[in-house]
Amino acid sequence: MKQDETIRAANPPPESRDDLDRLREYLVRLGGAVVAYSGGVDSSLLMAAAHAALGDRALAVTAYSPTYAPHEREAALALARSVGARHLVIESHELDNPCFQTNPANRCYYCKSELFRELRAIADREGLPVVLDGANADDRADYRPGRIAGRELGVRSPLLELGFDKETVRRLAREMGLPNWNLPAGACLASRIPYGETITPERLNRVAAAEAALRDLGFRVLRVRDHGNLARIELGRDEIEGALAAAARERIQAACAAAGYTFVCLDVAGYRTGAMNEAVPHAEIAAFREVEP
Repeated sequence: MKQDETIRAANPPPESRDDLDRLREYLVRLGGAVVAYSGGVDSSLLMAAAHAALGDRALAVTAYSPTYAPHEREAALALARSVGARHLVIESHELDNPCFQTNPANRCYYCKSELFRELRAIADREGLPVVLDGANADDRADYRPGRIAGRELGVRSPLLELGFDKETVRRLAREMGLPNWNLPAGACLASRIPYGETITPERLNRVAAAEAALRDLGFRVLRVRDHGNLARIELGRDEIEGALAAAARERIQAACAAAGYTFVCLDVAGYRTGAMNEAVPHAEIAAFREVEP
């Protein structure tokens, strides 16, 4: 597609056109950017909008490591190709950092620090003035230590700065014709391991295998939380009842056993964003809130 065609492709209604115009104007004023692009709906909207507004002055960068599920990287590659965006894939090495590997509650700070430093170096080499991420306005309400790293390194968050919440992001992505507009929220595989327990490639691979098998069984919204030899499964609340049927239970048990788990349990509370954060002391979250604008 030619520049600007992607952002107008779906002939959006007036309210979407207004928001897309605001986003386009924001991006044009930057004059160029590196976009941290994971393939989730937030970064996909930003990637497509930046390509439409800036053309080759926008570079989407996707990092991969054992903390990312392989299918997510392939989906990100396919979408960037379909949009026609300039796209670079790099390898990240957060597992080499003991501050990340030991899995403290602010683990994401160390991961994002490494990533954003690498993206800043790429931006400098490309002559691009700024690094952008896909944080949206709803992220202010969540415990996300990685945002501190972004602020320290000058990363901009256009969707958040423009006040776009998740609902708005999905609406705009749908109006732009992005196929992943209703993709369930994603997170790196390290988020499946309880804080304080060491993150290893073996545990990450076990989680990835179990989640892939559950997706093959037809479950859409899911997390496999890794508690040693126990897999605690969170499913979308509309999917829990189906998972309790005898035949489904047997398939779930077999899938998790094949991935390396001895015991399997279903979390009756269902999937919720940042479930592992429920174990973070309130004082630590309160301290994070004090520095979150």
